[in-house]
Amino acid sequence: MIHLQDIHQTYQGPHGAVHALRGIDLHIRPGEVFGIIGRSGAGKSSLVRTINLLNRPVQGSVTVGGQVLSTLDAAGLRAARREIGMIFQHFNLLSSRTVFDNVALPLELAGLRRAQIRERVLPLLELVGLDALADRHPAQISGGQKQRVGIARALASRPKVLLSDEATSALDPETTRSILGLLQTINRELGLTIVLITHQMQVIKQVAGRLAVMEAGRIVEEGETLQVFSDPRHEVTRSLLDEVVPQELPAKVIERVRALLDIGGHAPTSLLRLSFSGRGADRPLLSDVARRFGLDLNIVHGQIDEVQGHPFGNLAVVASGARASLDCAIGHLSGAGIRVQEVVHV
Repeated sequence: MIHLQDIHQTYQGPHGAVHALRGIDLHIRPGEVFGIIGRSGAGKSSLVRTINLLNRPVQGSVTVGGQVLSTLDAAGLRAARREIGMIFQHFNLLSSRTVFDNVALPLELAGLRRAQIRERVLPLLELVGLDALADRHPAQISGGQKQRVGIARALASRPKVLLSDEATSALDPETTRSILGLLQTINRELGLTIVLITHQMQVIKQVAGRLAVMEAGRIVEEGETLQVFSDPRHEVTRSLLDEVVPQELPAKVIERVRALLDIGGHAPTSLLRLSFSGRGADRPLLSDVARRFGLDLNIVHGQIDEVQGHPFGNLAVVASGARASLDCAIGHLSGAGIRVQEVVHV
């Protein structure tokens, strides 16, 4: 559906050229929800605006729905953009127009008759849960409702792609969950390809099937969301994941672990960091390892979460027992799909 190849974007800043995008290659499949995440200044918004050529890259090609957008003339590009809807962080509603008329605006600009507009807008207002507020003005509705108006407006031209640029950043957590649930419904019922730009891993966790992590204009990690959450490879990804699953042990836990490891006269003791996802989260593997290999296991820290119904998490475990038994246990856990890192051995 969306194919970006060797995308470079450069802006002129007050101190010279700013390289916003550096050789981006990305393929987004039809009908998926794809997340693009990174810190402020990573290049996320620059990237999403190249998909509809609001920002024209200085190098590379942009293909959407089989069309290479950069080769189209002005009329062809306008037609292609009608198939790419976009929603924004700050809603961009016209205060003088009602909810109905804000949604109707792109259809008016396209020259549809009033009856055609009404036939298309009313079902959209029902889809986003605003059919009872059609005659209200933006000042009379909440932030979450304003964003629903923005979503309905973006859907008015019946696009095949929906771009969301930090669309939930200005909303409270409960409203954010509601808007993301609406995007899931739209993806499921209308079959739209949705691209989510965000700096929040919580947003990615709720709705994105795959994601790309950006830093300094480059994609530094990409993959299935559950895989990336349960086994992050890049330092930037691990940092962003801290808001969902802490990647480092808290200081108080480290103090407790050091006390356990410093106890003399006992069997060799190690600190194991275990990461797991999917079926591995539901199996009694630790009790099995303790019985099978004669180890004492003490869970000192851990967290289990979900990505769209699929569990993942990590545990910190202090293990005591014979070295050979410990090695066998690590091998057994690894064979069961658990990622094991031995942090300390005494």
